[in-house]
Amino acid sequence: MPSTKCSCRSHFPVDRMDTADGNVRDNPAAGRYEITREGRTAILAYRREPGAIALVHTFVPPPLRARGLGKRLVAFALADARGRGERVIPECPFVQAYIEKHPEEA
Repeated sequence: MPSTKCSCRSHFPVDRMDTADGNVRDNPAAGRYEITREGRTAILAYRREPGAIALVHTFVPPPLRARGLGKRLVAFALADARGRGERVIPECPFVQAYIEKHPEEA
């Protein structure tokens, strides 16, 4: 599992969400949301806490970047947290920037 310190700078309770590029799914055993495309997996790592979810790190493999996969992961995670009634702790800078641009989804 990635460290809780995020180093990324760019880039209703459900188990998966259909998207134009594939499925976003929750992988609770790994503590992350995932999208797999072209044999590579983009992730949003999280840590569950009582009544909250900390979104700690987003990673999109270089060949998959600039396709909106990071945004899809964050949107899915926020919707999942809302559906579960969880407070979101945005530790990842990418997640923080997404929430600033889309406060209605937080």
